[in-house]
Amino acid sequence: MNLNIDLKSLDFRNIGGWPIPAKIALVAVACFAVLVAGYYLDIQEQRGILEKKQAEETALKTDFETKQAKAASLEAYRAQMKEIQESFGTMLRQLPNKNEVADLLVDITQTGLASGLEFQLFQPGPEIPREFFAELPIMIKVTGNYHQVGEFVSGVAALPRIVTLHDISITPARAGAAKKGEVSDRLEVQAMAKTYRYLDEEELAAAAAAARAKSKKGGR
Repeated sequence: MNLNIDLKSLDFRNIGGWPIPAKIALVAVACFAVLVAGYYLDIQEQRGILEKKQAEETALKTDFETKQAKAASLEAYRAQMKEIQESFGTMLRQLPNKNEVADLLVDITQTGLASGLEFQLFQPGPEIPREFFAELPIMIKVTGNYHQVGEFVSGVAALPRIVTLHDISITPARAGAAKKGEVSDRLEVQAMAKTYRYLDEEELAAAAAAARAKSKKGGR
């Protein structure tokens, strides 16, 4: 039987008169069309929503696990914070106030002299304000032998106040700076020493006001 002839013989105005195989084929095609239309019109959209919700669920689970881990470690964090605060307080107490800076400068020079060093230069620079403290740089140039220099560095590290040494340069001492008979082992040491002092409440308030004024000026 020729399929084209069968299709041409079908009367779409009288579907009820079609042969049963043709009716079954038409119903199958209609069902398939309904399924396809339903997928694209509803199921696909629902699938996209489902995938979005699944991604949100995964993100929420990850966030929950992170927060749960933090909550479980809360006491450890509190203990660590307390330890940090105590350590910070100890370091803060090592910073001299405005009235103690002069005594600290004397302590540094006395440490050098007690080590047997000769000071060629001891020049404090202008203070550099920081967030809650001020930094005081001091240019130092001394001469002495290796052991005297080592003793001075150890002595500075042992001071009750914080003093750090930076940009250290060690060279053989020039003839004019060396003692007679000690030319061979004399060294000239140049370094930038830095000490720090905490700012009092008035200075902190002034620094905060200056920062606010600078911020407003920059925002214009």
